[in-house]
Amino acid sequence: MAVKIQTSSGIIEISNEVIATVVGGAATDVFGIVGMASKKQIKDNINEILRKENYSRGVVVRQEENGIAVDVYTIVSYGTKISEVSRNVQEKVKYNLETMLGVSANSVNIFVQGVRVLPD
Repeated sequence: MAVKIQTSSGIIEISNEVIATVVGGAATDVFGIVGMASKKQIKDNINEILRKENYSRGVVVRQEENGIAVDVYTIVSYGTKISEVSRNVQEKVKYNLETMLGVSANSVNIFVQGVRVLPD
């Protein structure tokens, strides 16, 4: 499923893979986020941090009436305030979707799948 934007010149269709890449890039840029996690860790048998090419495994995009809803599955760094890091991810994801793709996010839901201790 893709997001469709009607313009005066025609229709722009943005795939969920593109949205997931933008969302994943925005989320991993936030201080306190170690990386993206798989939304189905047991099914995918993945208990590791996803790489850039696999961000779509850690992002769920749902089309709504006047925008999209995004679920982001993350791994946070030990010692950071999870609520603050999650709020920062929500703001950055929303901003990047609006500026890069012209898509408004009605909701950005953050799911913390794990906490990692980073070496100094």
